[in-house]
Amino acid sequence: MKNTLIVGMVLVLAGCGGSNRFEKSGRGAAPVYVPNASGPLKNACLASDRKVRSPQLCGCIQAVADRSLSNGDQRRAAKFYSDPQAAQDTRQSSKSSDESFWKAYSDYGKQAERICT
Repeated sequence: MKNTLIVGMVLVLAGCGGSNRFEKSGRGAAPVYVPNASGPLKNACLASDRKVRSPQLCGCIQAVADRSLSNGDQRRAAKFYSDPQAAQDTRQSSKSSDESFWKAYSDYGKQAERICT
């Protein structure tokens, strides 16, 4: 069950579609352009075997990560593309640092799904 959740989250992130996306910053706020960024999550996304990957999609995912995760957290999350078990182990860990990371990563995943689809 938990492996399915992790794989599903990775697929959702890799499956976010689109290129030039906008996000409402708040109620009634003007849209904010999400640039086509580059970094560890974009690289991992492009290197993955997901059929729906594209430079635009992976750049959007990276742009959200740039706003949501530290550089170290981005590198850690990028490893989940090639090692879903690492995500599972992190999610199940009782270490406070892993719990803190997983909260940030989960929030990032929700944002990426909302913005990049």
